[in-house]
Amino acid sequence: MPRRALALITALVVALHWLVLSGVPLAWDGAQPPPSERTGPIFSTRSVAAPPLAPQPVPEPARAAAPAPAPATPPRPVVRKKPAPPPAAPAAAADAAPVAAPEPPVQVAGAEASMAPAADTAAPAPAAPASASQAEPPVPPASAAPPAQEPSTAAGIDIAPPGAGSSTGAPPPPVRIPAPTRLSFDVSGQAKKFAYNARAELLWQHDGSRYEARQEVSAFLVGTRTQRSVGAITAQGLLPEKFSDKSRSEQAAHFDHAKGRVTFSANTPDAAVGPGAQDRLSLFLQLGALLAADPGRFVPGTQVTITTVSARTADRWTFTVEGPETLDLPAGPTPALKLLRLPRKDYDQKAELWVSPALHYLPVRIKLTQANGDFADLLLRSSGAP
Repeated sequence: MPRRALALITALVVALHWLVLSGVPLAWDGAQPPPSERTGPIFSTRSVAAPPLAPQPVPEPARAAAPAPAPATPPRPVVRKKPAPPPAAPAAAADAAPVAAPEPPVQVAGAEASMAPAADTAAPAPAAPASASQAEPPVPPASAAPPAQEPSTAAGIDIAPPGAGSSTGAPPPPVRIPAPTRLSFDVSGQAKKFAYNARAELLWQHDGSRYEARQEVSAFLVGTRTQRSVGAITAQGLLPEKFSDKSRSEQAAHFDHAKGRVTFSANTPDAAVGPGAQDRLSLFLQLGALLAADPGRFVPGTQVTITTVSARTADRWTFTVEGPETLDLPAGPTPALKLLRLPRKDYDQKAELWVSPALHYLPVRIKLTQANGDFADLLLRSSGAP
């Protein structure tokens, strides 16, 4: 009996030790279920307890490390304790500073200017940096040059004698308006590499205050092209209000001289125009009116620049007076004065104009050449009252 009791007690003690060593919680009323507790307690007791302890000591040593600079303070008094040896070292450092520091160039340049005034006279040679700095100013003028090549369409009429500069801003030149006239022309030309012959008519009418100019060119298999200009007549000549150009469809330019603008029906951007601006048709009549008022002013080599408006754009056209010629026209031999407009750009139109003093400087020949080689050459056949 006593052996059985001893064995039973021994078995109970072993069982209790096993339970403790297995990690099973003694309180079964825990919130977590037993299976999770069996896996959780083992990791939670080791991981949960360790992390909070680990982060807490980490900041504490960090804070303890922060005060560590205190030991760094002793070196400062140590440096103070050796004032005598350092003087030589800083002097050497000062010597090294001007050699390697980026500041010396500025300080040296100022020193050169202040210490050696006489050297400045000899310094122009080393003053190359100054010339380098002066190389920048020339750049703006160079960049400003291109705009000068593109004269503003808002400028007025510019008449420059041979070898003279621009006369923009001079008083408006006088004009003499020709009487109403009907001019008929024979036309030869080329359109899309196709040669053609046609007839043209320029009808010029006015009542002293209003004018209308109409030019029509028609040819078989080529069609008809009509240009029309209407506007007012002022002391400065023609003041166009509308210019239209019609072949298969019509496009027009509308002048607003009060605002100095011209708008286009082709939905192209508006353009600025100045006093004396003309359209592609009134231009020839305005040039004749200028020549008729003061023929002696327009010697060969004189240049006349006028803002010229098409149905789509505005540009500055410059005509150069070439000199007198006698033309062999269908109307007969005709003394005339030639004016030439050369293209400035690849797509520009070349224009040649001959005006006759006998017809109040109205055009007796007009030749227009496109950039692609197409051209139209109008030769006077007859003239008379409208």
